[in-house]
Amino acid sequence: MAQYLDDEARWQAVCDRDADASQAFVYGVATTGIYCRPGCPSRRPKRENVRFFDDWRTAESAGFRPCKRCQPRDEVPTSPYRQAIIEACRRIAESEREPTLAELAASAGLSASQFARVFKAQTGVTPKQYAMSHRAGRLREALERNERVTDAVYEAGYESSSRAYDPAAEGLGMTPGAWKAGGEGIAVRYAVAPCDLGWALVAASERGVCLIALGDAPDALEAQLRERLGRAERVTPDDDLDVALSAALRVIDGQAPAADLPLDIRGTAFQRRVWQELQRIPSGATASYGQVAARIGKPKASRAVARACASNPVAVAVPCHRVVRGDGGLGGYRWGIERKRRLLDREASRAGGGAPSHSAI
Repeated sequence: MAQYLDDEARWQAVCDRDADASQAFVYGVATTGIYCRPGCPSRRPKRENVRFFDDWRTAESAGFRPCKRCQPRDEVPTSPYRQAIIEACRRIAESEREPTLAELAASAGLSASQFARVFKAQTGVTPKQYAMSHRAGRLREALERNERVTDAVYEAGYESSSRAYDPAAEGLGMTPGAWKAGGEGIAVRYAVAPCDLGWALVAASERGVCLIALGDAPDALEAQLRERLGRAERVTPDDDLDVALSAALRVIDGQAPAADLPLDIRGTAFQRRVWQELQRIPSGATASYGQVAARIGKPKASRAVARACASNPVAVAVPCHRVVRGDGGLGGYRWGIERKRRLLDREASRAGGGAPSHSAI
């Protein structure tokens, strides 16, 4: 239940009517005085009227009464380890020093290996990944408060400035100093070139490709680049394109496998899980949003999966075009539904089949 510990995640669960969150919290609506489960089918309230509570007793102590539709006082089946995992997540979040796996397991009364399995089953990530994500989040918050970089690094829980840079870059996409400056001074090379899908813009940092956008005109694509990368320095490459840029154009045209392309993309823990799963769908096959949700252990999160697909910054390299509706319809596509159709038809043809098949992996 770690993903429901903050109000932003809880509100997203309410918007998704995420039944999986029913064990984690309830929410009250100030204008009606009623509290509900996150999966309640009632009309979605306005965000400013919503308050979150860890359980129904807390909600009723605050003066709210239970919803008659979702019956939030009724017990729902819970994992026997649910409370232990919630306590472990809170300990990670509140500790100045990252607890070791052995310490967390001992507090939960489990062996280290059993605790690691249960933690990932409940949260979708390992204890180490959760701690790194939380620490990167604290670093972002400190930098946004205009803290000095050194102070922000220590406040976030890193033992030293040097220890912060590699792990932080995983969460920030750049060093803390560069992130605080809005990306100023970071050189991003980019190229705009015609391809068989119209026009493609490929941008790459020193770490890898950070944006692949498809469109109808170079000017519109460059506007997307400016919007996404803020004050980063955008450098147009000369005729001798960087290896990563050339490789990306080959991937777009279907002439090279996406696995060969180094990527530098940022996202939430959930988005990364979705994007990793998309990369497992073979060329020539498709999967539904519901199938992807089930494969990452969140069978009720098909709408959240759809949003993660729409947030994918690297067209084709992370093949969000291979995800379709459960009824076989194409669904949406950030770069245009006709491009999605052409990509799927091209991949199905090269795989030796007709229409794309739903992946069974």
